[in-house]
Order: sequence, then structure tokens, then C-alpha cells
Amino acid sequence: MLRDTPVKIYALGGLGEVGKNTYCFETERSIILVDAGVRFPEATLPGVDYVIPDYSYLKSNRAKLKALFITHGHEDHIGGIPFLLRTVQIPVIYAPRLAAALIRHKLEDSRFKEPVKIVEYDADTVVPIADDFIVSFFRVTHSIPDAFGVCIDSKQGRIVETGDFKIDLTPVGPHFEIDKLAKLGSEGVDLLMADSTNAEIEGYTPSETNVRAGVEEIFEKAPGRIIVSTFSSNINRIQQVVEVALKHRRKICIMGRSMKNVISIARQYGYIHIDDQAIIEETMLRNYRMSEICIICTGSQGEAMAALSRIVSGDNKNTTIYPGDTVIFSSNPIPGNGALVDRLVNNLVKMGADVKQNSLAFSLHSSGHPSRQELRLMQRLVCPKHFMPVHGEYRMLKLHGEIATQLGLDPEKVFVCDNGDTLQLFNHKVTRIGHIPAEDVYIDGNDLDGLSSATMSDRAVLKSDGVVTILINLDHSGTKLISEPLVYTRGFSSSEQAHVVRHSKMRVEEALHECFDSHRTGSAEMRSAVRSAVSKYIERRTGRKPMLMIFLLNAVRGY
Repeated sequence: MLRDTPVKIYALGGLGEVGKNTYCFETERSIILVDAGVRFPEATLPGVDYVIPDYSYLKSNRAKLKALFITHGHEDHIGGIPFLLRTVQIPVIYAPRLAAALIRHKLEDSRFKEPVKIVEYDADTVVPIADDFIVSFFRVTHSIPDAFGVCIDSKQGRIVETGDFKIDLTPVGPHFEIDKLAKLGSEGVDLLMADSTNAEIEGYTPSETNVRAGVEEIFEKAPGRIIVSTFSSNINRIQQVVEVALKHRRKICIMGRSMKNVISIARQYGYIHIDDQAIIEETMLRNYRMSEICIICTGSQGEAMAALSRIVSGDNKNTTIYPGDTVIFSSNPIPGNGALVDRLVNNLVKMGADVKQNSLAFSLHSSGHPSRQELRLMQRLVCPKHFMPVHGEYRMLKLHGEIATQLGLDPEKVFVCDNGDTLQLFNHKVTRIGHIPAEDVYIDGNDLDGLSSATMSDRAVLKSDGVVTILINLDHSGTKLISEPLVYTRGFSSSEQAHVVRHSKMRVEEALHECFDSHRTGSAEMRSAVRSAVSKYIERRTGRKPMLMIFLLNAVRGY
């Protein structure tokens, strides 16, 4: 790489949001990516399965793409890979062992037919990329095994991207490589990019091992079945629940497609230890006493199609909720899901379940992200010359930036960015230089092209304001009504509907007669006139702006 070639740094996702993490590093001839995640849709995005980044900039620069580096196996870091690979060719994906297995399964599940080169790395791996980058790794602690941070060295300087982490000194699994991180800091780090998810929470994030005591207490007292709902990728948590269940001589039933897949892979690679005879199928539940059963399932976020919600709604033919069941939510609601979780909890209580959530009484969840004291410690260990907070909503990024300045970093060297904002590293100095396209792309079902913003606006209108359909029958010349217009409404109250239908018909006829009298009988002109007249009336009458669907039907000559 030429000495005077700068390094550009930008995010296609992960800034101003929790999810969709996709961070890019670009020189004159190379682009490498760190992570390729999805964001799960909020309740305000009806019909959307995933939100992914706009990959159009990468597509325009696909000849420069060299590699994708994965920090760990959570969906907000690997979920976008099938969509990315259908847009551009990535020569090689480097991933930790567990994440690599999850990616392979994901590609098989999405029926991806092209060969994909996946190379597993560990803490000692060093990857040179052309003459542009040298990439190395350091182990971190998180809620999933095999989680790493990334160090990217270039001739312009050193970048450290932490991935998701917390500094857990008593982890379930390998320790955080604090010594390696401190060594990187002592050698000099020009830009730190660090996880901001818990920047609002003071103190330290509790250790994952703290959760076991809360779970153990519930298992000791529960008289009937125990149902534990958590994220399928929270493998450390699942292992602890399994150990406690086996200790209390309970059989384990796994429910939920993603839970079954992840546990199967984790067992295969030795991250979860369960003997085959300890696992029972759903169809075998009736063969055991209630006190002998532990169900581990998805649905801790209140998702309608997840296993727990399907049990509650009666869609699971093998079981339901019985009085005396104890349901453990071993997670906290992610932003936007609180109402869904509350509704699910209420329904569980109505059915007679004893619901346990994370609280002062029971420690049932520990975040996988660093609280403010850990963020301060990260700053002290790395001693960066410049700082870019990542992985968080805007307020989290802002607070994280303030932590850095409180510890002495020049505010001019702290960059709180949006997706697409571009920084430049040149001769160990970082500056802000511009912006690239980085919009959201909405995925509905198997449509990999994504939904446009216009489509999402239409869905929002349908949800909030309803729809009005107008059928207009014209003669064969298109200049005369041959019957009364038909008006159908959806999403209006019964008291509104009769009035809206009757007066909309009147407005349609008036608008069409004006068109006939002024000889404006083109289809577009008549639709425009009808749309204007009806929409103005409905907004004035109801305060709504419904979607209007207008159909002009011409009679065939001779009929």
C-alpha cells in the first residue's frame, strides 16, 4: 500500500440502532468488513422479517472486496451474510469456530448454492490482506462462546474494534484477554471502536455466573414444569440451565426451530453438554410427571411465532400452559419489544403460570454488554488517540463519547456518527470526510430485493388510516357513468363507515361530472380528480388519510 493512501472507516449498520452491525475499512484497492448482521423489526414495521443494510456501495466497489471478519455468532453480527452474499461475492469469511458452524448452517438453511470459503480463526491467528491490512484478534467475554475483538493494522495506523463484549472476571468459559488488549494499547491505538449498548447503565455488568444462583433457587421451589425462555444464541445461559435441570433430575425438552438448531450445533462442537437420554421430544411430554420436565424454548421477546407464544396461543398440538407451570424469562426485553413481552406475561398469568422475570428478587439475566465502568476500563486499557462509539442507539453513542472525554480525550477526537458517515485515518490522524449511502432495506419473506420506503409508508397508512376502494363504471367511451360508484372501506368504525361511503359516492360523482364538463376524460385526470375530492372530504370528516384505490372500469361496446 502506498504510504499516502488513507484508510476510510464507515458503518453500513450498527450506528443509531441496536443490530445490523456492519463496519467497513477501505483503502484505494481493498475493502474488508467486520460483521454482517441484521436488525429485527420493531412493531412499527408490519410484515417485515429482517432489516438489513443497503449494500449498494459495496456492489459498486465489489472488485475491492477482500474479506469479511466475524467477531461472534449472534444474529446482529452474522444474520445478514446470506443477503450480502447474494449481492456481492466475498472471497473469504474469517470466523471463530462456533460462528463458522452457525454461518454454514445458515447458508444451508437459506439454500445458498454457491461455494463460500469460510476460514476459522482463533486468538493466535494473524491475517494479512494484500499489502493493505494485517488483522489479528483478542478474545473477549460475551453471552456466546468464541467472541473476539479485532485489531486492524495498516500503514496509516492501528484500529481496534471490540465487537460485543463485557469484562467478566468469572466467566462461563475462557477469560477476556485483557493482557493482549493492554499490550495493543501500550503499542499505540489510533482509533478505538467500542460497544455502546449499556452506556446508560452505571457500574459493572454482573457476571454470567451470577445467573445460576437465581435459576437454582427457582428450580428448588417449583412444584410443576419449568419453562425457560431465552435467546437461542445465548449458549452460556443455556448450558447453565441444562446443568441445573439435570441436577434436579428433570428431562429437557427443546422447543423452537432456532433453539433446536443452535443447541444441536453447540452440542456437536462441545459448547453444550447434554446426554441424549436427558432430552425428550415434545410428543413424550405426557409420559412424564410435571415435576420431571424442563422446557427450554424461544420466545422471550414475545414474538408471535416463537415457541412460547405458540404454546400460549394453543398452536402447539403437544402441550399448553398448565396451572402450576413456572415460566422463567431469562432475558430483558430489547428496545421496542416491551409491550409484546408484557402481553405474553399477562396471558401466561391468566392461564395459571408463575412467571419469573429478571429482578432484584431473582437474578435471571446478565447482559452480554459493558456498563459504564467497563467502558471506562476499556478506555484506560487501550488509550486511543481517537474514538468512535459503535453498536448502539444514538443516545448510547453520545453517552459513550462523553465517557471518553471525561477521561481526558479531546472532544474533537471523538466521532459520534450515523450509518454512512465516513472517517479517514491518515498518518495516525482521524478526520471526518463525508457520507456514503447507508439506508435500511426491509426484507419480507423470501423477497431478497427488499421493500422500498414507499411500500413501508403504504403499510403504515393501511395500519393507521385504513383503505378506501372505489369502483367506477363508465360507458365504452369513458365519458359517462353507467351506474352509481361503489365505495368499500376497511379500518373504519361502523359509525364512520356508513357516512364515509355515502358522502364519498357523492364526491366521486361530482368530481367526474366536472371532468366530463371540462373534457378532462383521461384515466389519469379522472383518478386524480376523484382522489383529490375524496381524500379531502375524508380527512376533513375523520382526520384520517387512508390509502385510496381507484379503479376505472369501461363497458365493452355492444353490451
